Amino acid sequence: MKTTPDNSGDVRLAGISKTYGAFTAVHPLDLTVPQGSFFALLGASGCGKTTTLRMIAGLEEPSSGTVCLGDQDVTHLPPYKRPVNTVFQSYALFPHLDIFENVAFGLRRRGLKSVKKQVEEMLELVQLGEQARKKPHQLSGGQQQRVAVARALINHPKVLLLDEPLGALDLKLRRQMQLELKRIQTEVGITFVHVTHDQEEAMTMADTVAVMNAGRVEQLGSPADLYENPQSTFVANFLGTSNLIEAEVDTKNGDDIVLRAGDGKLVLPQARCSAATTAGGKVLVGIRPEKISLTHADDAGDVPEGRNRLTGRIADASFIGVSTQYVIDSPVCDELAVYVQNVERDGRLVPGAEVVLHWSPAHTFGLDATQDIDAGTEEEVAA
Repeated sequence: MKTTPDNSGDVRLAGISKTYGAFTAVHPLDLTVPQGSFFALLGASGCGKTTTLRMIAGLEEPSSGTVCLGDQDVTHLPPYKRPVNTVFQSYALFPHLDIFENVAFGLRRRGLKSVKKQVEEMLELVQLGEQARKKPHQLSGGQQQRVAVARALINHPKVLLLDEPLGALDLKLRRQMQLELKRIQTEVGITFVHVTHDQEEAMTMADTVAVMNAGRVEQLGSPADLYENPQSTFVANFLGTSNLIEAEVDTKNGDDIVLRAGDGKLVLPQARCSAATTAGGKVLVGIRPEKISLTHADDAGDVPEGRNRLTGRIADASFIGVSTQYVIDSPVCDELAVYVQNVERDGRLVPGAEVVLHWSPAHTFGLDATQDIDAGTEEEVAA
């Protein structure tokens, strides 16, 4: 007997938007967050991700569209009537209450008298059982954040919303908390919707990521799919570093597109190209820096057949321990980035050296050449 999946905890946004006068913070969007998933809304400041989260929480009224949790339309319900809880960057713990009472607060507010067992179980979940009688100021930032998560989870919401929850922590603690939050979500099994501007944070924790840009979802997918198969220059540059090379469609060869870049040719799998590929048309050829191998020009004959290849000159080299990051000037593209693992270092690969860059065609992706090639770069995001 075939059973239908339980979607009682799905978050379904249908055509929701938010405008403030003439400004549109979120353009109409449709989005489904599956029950039990760890879902991230990722984007730069001002992209609409927090506004979207606040519409799910009931803290903002949508200008259009509906918010549903499972089969329940909650669009016009106040926050306290929605089966959701929110954890903010500011932990908002009660400083005069100990950790036990901070976590118990929601239960006591509902009139429950016997809370000991539930609070102790929740403190064990966040690994703070021994800290129960301490005050918030006696805990580290990471511990305080776990108290905030425990307090939000103890009422068993269908959805936990996290708004930049790790933003106030230092880098090392933030990375520890990424793993902690993922562990907690896996153990409790409820839906987490996490807003962040940090691509590493989203890719470390989330099953699915929605990359937002200027109030729209630019691309939706698993972290690996977004990284390996970006559909726009914004996503290609926002999630890590991409080399984007302007090329022209030459011919098609089976499932591959042959492109002309400068005096050479590059092969691009048709399945990895999101741009139109008519003969003579322009395409942006994308390749991640760590996918490229670097060979000194004297050994150019050793490059295997069938590889995409370009020539260039090393402009800069930075040793960063696990790898060396090179900047290559090439006739087809200035400042190509290449990351080479420091396993067997070639002492000839120094600034000024002539080199051959080569990589598997399977690692190449193609984008619409009419897009802004710098969209999504660190400079734009910082702005």
